[in-house]
Amino acid sequence: MVCPEFSHPQSSSPMAKPRNRSFWCLPDAFLVFGVAFLALLLVASFWSFFTPTPNFEPTVTDPPSKLSMNPVDCSESGFGVNLKSDPKDPTFYDDPEMSYSLEKPVKDWDQKRAEWLKHHPSFAAGARERIVLVTGSQPKPCKNPIGDHLLLRFFKNKVDYCRIHGYDIFYNNLLLHPKMGSYWAKLPVVKAAMLAHPEAEWIWWVDSDALFTDMEFKLPLERNCQWSMDLINTWSSMGPMSKDYEKWGQIQRLTFKDKLFPESDDQSALVYLLYTEKEKYYDHIYLEGEFYFEGYWVEIVGGYENTTERYLEIERGAPKLRRRHAEKVSEQYAAFREEFLKEAGNGKGSWRRPLITHFTGCQPCSGDHNLMYAGESCWNGMVKALNFADNQVLRKYGFVHSDLHDSSTVTEIPFDYPADEGPW
Repeated sequence: MVCPEFSHPQSSSPMAKPRNRSFWCLPDAFLVFGVAFLALLLVASFWSFFTPTPNFEPTVTDPPSKLSMNPVDCSESGFGVNLKSDPKDPTFYDDPEMSYSLEKPVKDWDQKRAEWLKHHPSFAAGARERIVLVTGSQPKPCKNPIGDHLLLRFFKNKVDYCRIHGYDIFYNNLLLHPKMGSYWAKLPVVKAAMLAHPEAEWIWWVDSDALFTDMEFKLPLERNCQWSMDLINTWSSMGPMSKDYEKWGQIQRLTFKDKLFPESDDQSALVYLLYTEKEKYYDHIYLEGEFYFEGYWVEIVGGYENTTERYLEIERGAPKLRRRHAEKVSEQYAAFREEFLKEAGNGKGSWRRPLITHFTGCQPCSGDHNLMYAGESCWNGMVKALNFADNQVLRKYGFVHSDLHDSSTVTEIPFDYPADEGPW
């Protein structure tokens, strides 16, 4: 069961499948394990996508004397939330004992968040899928000559995905805790984002070297509560901020024989918690294996052309998928397409577009890379993946990259072109 005060029907994502188990306070750390870790951290809130944008009439071509003088309420956004109201009623923001720092755990987060929502009812009306995507990079310029450009394009990719699905995004390029660097830097950012966005149902961390390569796919999400704050507190206690940091590294190496380096790292720490405290964590975490959430770039980038052709082949036989449409209704076409992807499979060897392609072993900013492959293969693979994803966006605007290796040129798509004559 889910938290009773925040329960709601299961997600109707086009790719969601029935699950055989229920979850109590499930994913404020909904964990996706592929080649690398993708943390989905639930915060619990409500938000509605269904309030239409106000219609301003008549048009500016009318004479000024005929313009409507009816006042327009600008306090609401296009999603029906009031962005100009913050009542004086006390909330957790007025509590001097609260802290954004990892050193001071947050208690009674469910009640604090519920109280805030009570005083901000426009955020609580009928919503269930409000998400804040969090990502970031280092505070200094990149050493790799093309690193800053690559990070900009990785960020653009995430902005595109969030715009299509109505998600908010926060990009951080600072260390919020002086000792929590490298892979541990995400935890203080996630906690701060949870406190900064009590209206959000999920906080979703995505690494800077990961990009969305299925721009239409929407995550099937459920709900959670205080449990995630407690997880962040326990998890971070195994990181560099802890006086026992070296000890945790030793424990992890003794526990996991294939761990290559002595320091305690975030993924080993999390797996250790799951391994040693099954009763505490297993009922609250779902290890996703039903969808193609994340793929290793080496196994994916060589197949982008084939994937593109297979998707176009589907469109040739499905007029409703060839229809021009607004970017804002992309999710409907993802639902249409899903019925044709049953034979695509998931994971390695599948021709389905993976939600995320992760460039594990390639560091676009420093220029470092795994010695298993040349650096040029990393950067060329990134460009190809970025253009593959960009085509899914640009197509709504009438253009595509006809060559996935060339980011500088695009080809215009005739507005009425049939799928079998398209440039990509």
